[in-house]
Amino acid sequence: MKRIISSFILLTFLFTSSKNADAQLGFLKNIVNPYNSTPFTLEGGLSVGMMNCMTDLGGKAGVGKAFTKDLNGNNNKFAFGLFGTISYQDAIAARLEWTRGNVAASDEVLSNLSSKDIAYARFSRGLNFQSSISEFSLLTEIHPLPFFIKWSAMNQDGLRFSPYLLGGIGYFSFNPKANLNGDFIDLQPLHTEGQGFSQYPDRKVYSLHQINFPVGLGVKYKVPGDIVNIRAEFVYRFLNTDYLDDCSTTYINSDYFEANGLVGEQLTNAYQLSDRDPGYGGFAEGHFQRGNPNNKDSYFTFNIKVGVNITALTTSEY
Repeated sequence: MKRIISSFILLTFLFTSSKNADAQLGFLKNIVNPYNSTPFTLEGGLSVGMMNCMTDLGGKAGVGKAFTKDLNGNNNKFAFGLFGTISYQDAIAARLEWTRGNVAASDEVLSNLSSKDIAYARFSRGLNFQSSISEFSLLTEIHPLPFFIKWSAMNQDGLRFSPYLLGGIGYFSFNPKANLNGDFIDLQPLHTEGQGFSQYPDRKVYSLHQINFPVGLGVKYKVPGDIVNIRAEFVYRFLNTDYLDDCSTTYINSDYFEANGLVGEQLTNAYQLSDRDPGYGGFAEGHFQRGNPNNKDSYFTFNIKVGVNITALTTSEY
């Protein structure tokens, strides 16, 4: 987190404090907007939209596949955020952003399947989870039109709409919980797949704070007056974990929960939440799949952003 903030401060210094910033960004020297007397602009704003995820839980009929095939739209959850952006000539920008939302999935969505469908095994598994997500990200926006269209060939309103690509690095926190008889139980401390147990040395305890890699695309609209900008944006996060939903690999021998120090209510919860259908998984420890470790989990957002051009507000000509 400190590195992300330090990187943003460094970018701010380079973009705003140096009298020779154009020389430092020589590869952009040909992107000059004659209508822009202040090539570096600072923008701040907020976003609202939805968040969803792709994990081992839920999905649709048939063999599980990536993204849209197994996307459960009814799991869309509200998300919001704040952002600050420093841009050069409306062509390239650095953005620091905070996003807050929720994700969830449940095998219950497969309840209408025939027992002959291969996905019925996921319904029998009976798992569910939900988690809040809090994320800080440092992103780069690339607006390609100024690279290909000369400003001299358009009027001042020529780039009211600007599509863009973005990518960067993020730091997020999560905490998967499962609904058990109306109570939401933290799953990570239960070691549901033997994470951290000596009997499963390859299964490490997963951290609830991790790095991700956001990539996305959007379109920006500059409202006449050049004070307010509106964006529509989709951002997909690649994760380094398969435990966003606390489900990744095979069932374990439930005797190991007590052997590794779980007691009382925590032990009871571990028994129930590691294997919701003992007839399906637990009797064949290590052989029945609980999840698919070959595919990492992910989450994504679609949001609308409203930003205010702070530079324009503080420049006397406006």
